[in-house]
Amino acid sequence: MRNYSQNINLQITSKSKPNHAKIFILIIVFITISMYLFLKQLWKSGDSITQSTAGETAITTSVSQAITSKTPILTLAKSDMPVLVDKLEGIISGKTGTYSIYYYDIKSGISTGINEKMVITAASVNKIPILAALYYLAGNNTLDLEKIIVPQPSDIQNYGTGSIRYDPTGTPYSIKTLARLMIEKSDNTAAYLLGTHIVGLKKIQNLINDWGLTQTDMYKNSSSVYDQSIILIKMYQKEITTPSLTAEMLGFMDKTDFDDRLPKGVPEGITIYHKTGDEVGKVHDVGIIDLPQRPYYLGVFTTDITDIEDAKKNIALISSAVYDFVSR
Repeated sequence: MRNYSQNINLQITSKSKPNHAKIFILIIVFITISMYLFLKQLWKSGDSITQSTAGETAITTSVSQAITSKTPILTLAKSDMPVLVDKLEGIISGKTGTYSIYYYDIKSGISTGINEKMVITAASVNKIPILAALYYLAGNNTLDLEKIIVPQPSDIQNYGTGSIRYDPTGTPYSIKTLARLMIEKSDNTAAYLLGTHIVGLKKIQNLINDWGLTQTDMYKNSSSVYDQSIILIKMYQKEITTPSLTAEMLGFMDKTDFDDRLPKGVPEGITIYHKTGDEVGKVHDVGIIDLPQRPYYLGVFTTDITDIEDAKKNIALISSAVYDFVSR
């Protein structure tokens, strides 16, 4: 029988004899490769740490800028509203007169108010429906804003605000100029001409009824801060007229001479499309605060006011409280 075990033993014995030169070379190669891999990994780790640190710096800067500029909160819940109402009630508590307040977040549709559906004499705030009706008709090509109007002596409204009553008799105005003066100067003669002769109160009333206003009466000059939110939001969202005419219309409301209420409660540089109104015992301001990422409507009507200047300050405080709440 052939002895296979002997051959196997011989092969094993033969292979077990070391070759010292080869082993030494293999060790050197192994060490070299290991060092290379180790240094490569170390380099990549350092790069990763650098990138991570840069990322953390960018985030810190972003947060710092957000706090400085008071970027609006990205989420708003209905459950937040009682907090805002408490702040508003704290401002008007103990004050003379009655305050009607309405806040509406245009992005989320969340709203809250105090006496927001109380119907009050609107004073010059009802110049907003006149403006909207005028530009609605212009957008439908049924009215020419460049048409020239020459007021007659019987058209002049010798009370309140405005400059037309001081102009020489026979001074011509385009309809667009009358619209601008009605809003920027709150000119009563311009409002009378546009509301009575150019558009007509009946047509204006029919239009605002169609737009969903149920508490506004152009004949009685009454409205609510809730109703004014409906028409102003429609104007802001370009639902009344063309985009170019919308920009023109809102441009008038951005440049009014009366910035002692809502605008006084927000930082400079924030665009506000608004209209004030004043009458005996009444101080109003309603508008769209065009806050980046979080535009909102805020309207304040007052009645039975005995201290006009105090009421204006309170409206500014209300505006400031809402702005701080929204941009907290």
